[in-house]
Amino acid sequence: MTEQTVQLDELDARLIALLHDEPRIGMLELSRRLAVARGTVQARLDKLTARGAIRGFGPEVSPAAIGFGVMSFVTLEISQRYGHDAVTSHLAEIPEVLEAHTTTGGGDILCRIVARSNADLQRVIDKIVGYEGIRRAHTIIALAELIPYRTVPLTKAATRI
Repeated sequence: MTEQTVQLDELDARLIALLHDEPRIGMLELSRRLAVARGTVQARLDKLTARGAIRGFGPEVSPAAIGFGVMSFVTLEISQRYGHDAVTSHLAEIPEVLEAHTTTGGGDILCRIVARSNADLQRVIDKIVGYEGIRRAHTIIALAELIPYRTVPLTKAATRI
């Protein structure tokens, strides 16, 4: 599914914020709190989902709470001979790789990874760089999360554009 640009209005932003705050809320309660018909809420939710603005309804898992208390960011330089697709396939096989993005600048791919400890982080990095398509890795350990991943403020700002 390809993502399309979706124009958000105030109702969309309120719907997203309510779902963010209470992900298990039902359709009837959503319509009551938003003061619109149940069909309107369902249609808005379907539209936002179909167009890729809402990508999921699953639980948000804390890696630290399940034993992965070390988070780091790794910039990878890859061999252009292998390309991004082969490296991406390798990274996708490593459960501790939470995200990977192609980037501009000094590196080719930026990954967010987790580990159980600093010693375990070494194991994860060794697994990442053990693939011959990766030439070099630069790792930065995150000490504290100051602002967690968030989108609700962005959806509110999008309605003012």
